[in-house]
Amino acid sequence: MQVKLTQFSHGGGCGCKIAPAALSEILSKSPVRFAHPDLLVGSESSDDAAVYRLNDSQAIVATTDFFMPIVDDPVDFGRIAATNALSDIYAMGASPIMALAIVGMPIDKLPTETIQGILAGGEAVCAAAGIPIAGGHSIDAPEPIYGLVALGMVHPDKVKRNDRAQSGDVLILGKGLGIGIMSAALKKGELSGEGYRQMLQSTTQLNTPGSVLADLPGVHAMTDVTGFALLGHLLEICRGSRLGAEIEFARLPILPTVRELAQQDYAPGAAARNWDSYGHEVVLPDGMPQWQKNLLCDPQTSGGLLIACAPDAANEVLETFHRQGFAYACVIGEMAPAPVKVGVR
Repeated sequence: MQVKLTQFSHGGGCGCKIAPAALSEILSKSPVRFAHPDLLVGSESSDDAAVYRLNDSQAIVATTDFFMPIVDDPVDFGRIAATNALSDIYAMGASPIMALAIVGMPIDKLPTETIQGILAGGEAVCAAAGIPIAGGHSIDAPEPIYGLVALGMVHPDKVKRNDRAQSGDVLILGKGLGIGIMSAALKKGELSGEGYRQMLQSTTQLNTPGSVLADLPGVHAMTDVTGFALLGHLLEICRGSRLGAEIEFARLPILPTVRELAQQDYAPGAAARNWDSYGHEVVLPDGMPQWQKNLLCDPQTSGGLLIACAPDAANEVLETFHRQGFAYACVIGEMAPAPVKVGVR
């Protein structure tokens, strides 16, 4: 029996993340966390993963990521969710070593074969990354949920945080934008077969350049662009680094099918929630069309790495991406002196 997975999810992929403003309010009264000398990265900078130093040459990187279906095919859903979870490891400059599965399924609504397909998709991605899924946890849930706890390793001196950008750094984005817009069209049954192929190719491409970029001293800050969209995750870099940023819309890599869909007003609800959360920190040009604003706030599922690097390191960063098949990787702007804001040209 063919089951349409997206019918069970009120928000698919990274679009179902809690909006930045709501999350900030929820966490505002969290207790002060115990400081530990070997916890190199915790929650203080809204970074992609936690990093704990084991010894002088090894640190363990830990993260978890899971969400509801963004596509209907179970294997594709599993592949996208696993790729997205492993991205946070690469975004810290680490290499993954192991994963645990997070599984929540409406057992009374989904055939066993569908659930098996989701798990098989996740297994395939982890096999491609060269790591095992060593266990996990499952519950009976009203909506399908799948993701991973991912663990990685990195040298303590090579961790790439999101709060170490420097004024004048070049900004490089590794993947094309528009996954949320595509998912909105897909849910309405109006995404073309070619559009789906582009969407799947992007969301299942492992962000492996991250572990290579750990060796480049000129790479100062790194994160991945997911549910808070390009603007939201760039603002995290700005806040942590106490800098501003300038990006040029014309230079942004946009997946081929996306531009037409965006101009037809396809946009997920999370795009508006994102803007409401951080729009006061963004300066847009006068008369910017709504579709361009939507794209800047579009939640990306398994999106690209966002790099802040010294200008003289930009060519090597781009070459690293292009060697690994990231055709859309390009320079999109630069870091600027304070105040903390993102300007769009």
